[in-house]
Amino acid sequence: MQLEINQPFDLAESLESGQAHRWRRLGDGWYSGVLGDRLLHLRQVPNGLEYRETSVGGRPAEGETDALLRAYFRLDDDIAKIYEDICRDRRVAAMVARYPGLRILRQEPWECTVAFICSATSNIPRIHQNMESMADHLGQPLELDGEVRRTFPSAPQLAKAGESALRDLGLGFRAPYVISAAHQVADGALDLDALIRLPYPETKARLMDCYGIGAKIADCIAVFSLEKLEAFPVDVWVRRALAEWYFPMQKKPPDRAMVDWAQSYFGRYAGYSQQYLFHGRRMQK
Repeated sequence: MQLEINQPFDLAESLESGQAHRWRRLGDGWYSGVLGDRLLHLRQVPNGLEYRETSVGGRPAEGETDALLRAYFRLDDDIAKIYEDICRDRRVAAMVARYPGLRILRQEPWECTVAFICSATSNIPRIHQNMESMADHLGQPLELDGEVRRTFPSAPQLAKAGESALRDLGLGFRAPYVISAAHQVADGALDLDALIRLPYPETKARLMDCYGIGAKIADCIAVFSLEKLEAFPVDVWVRRALAEWYFPMQKKPPDRAMVDWAQSYFGRYAGYSQQYLFHGRRMQK
């Protein structure tokens, strides 16, 4: 099956830019990933995406997966307008020219929350491993073309599994943070979908009320799953990018000052600017 895409889009750059953590290269341009209850194999073709799929509930309704992929890759964004806005900055413009079609992903909020809780003092390969381990032990199996993957466990499933089980899966000190969030979501104390409708400052504050979620993790969750494109996560790569490219020869400002400056400077699409700076600086290494 194919999904036609008639705007800037780069599958590889988008999936390998540190946003999502359950995609694997299969070879010959194909990627394997689990979105919700379905296992997908995707590859980019000249006019869009070619894909194969299977799901827990059987064959999806016609057009359902097309809609899922359009939402996931934010193909409903006015990318030309966004590029016009963020390319006012010459450094971001250079990154857009270098990585045209790199998209912010619209992820499922619960899975995104767990992934970025696992990102605390970690790295991308380890986050991938943590997320896959939880799915392998607690998710439902899916099989496609001889490959078996599993769905990501729900908040009640993780809450029931408990902290010691997650420590056994390699989450270490992050295990109690994930379990705390799982209990809040399972009990209804934390309604992630409701945060989509709240203003950014309220969304960030509510996330930071959660045990183990600081400013950077809250901003990652906000921009990658809660529709807050003004959020500007500051991690090690963005910190280096800002210090080297925007504040050279100056004492490095604290993260809070960097966030405030970036949101004022880059504006309502600061999250897109951040992703280009993050990916560009990380690839520069």
